[in-house]
Amino acid sequence: MAGVKVVHVPYKGSGPALTEMLGGQVATMFDQLSSSIGYIRDGRLKALAVASAKRSSALPNVPTLDESGLRGYEASTFIGVLAPAATSQAVVAKLNAAMLKVMGTPAVFQRLRELGTEPGSSSPEEFRRLIADELAKWRSVAKSAGLKFD
Repeated sequence: MAGVKVVHVPYKGSGPALTEMLGGQVATMFDQLSSSIGYIRDGRLKALAVASAKRSSALPNVPTLDESGLRGYEASTFIGVLAPAATSQAVVAKLNAAMLKVMGTPAVFQRLRELGTEPGSSSPEEFRRLIADELAKWRSVAKSAGLKFD
């Protein structure tokens, strides 16, 4: 979208990438806020923008990429609870009810926000739609970028 070429340097997770970023071997990186927020808060890293559609409640003074001029850009991560496809609807409903209860706990909600995440919860059907929408979005991005996978 920005029309720039960058060199993708693959790492086995945020830990090794952050080590090189903090050591000056890498100039920039995209990372989940929950991995790097401590370094941002203590001043060792500077957040230039967030990739989400809205500003992070953990870093309200950091603009989104959209606000920074990359109109329409949005890339967010999410975490969910999954079960094998053959799991009964009754078990799925019970697990979902338990997760909704936990996510509705003020202490859990606050702790997740402190870690830089935007807590939320959904139904199994909403989560299926989210996964399907994200797969379609990123397939389109990969195709338009000419990416090929082995």
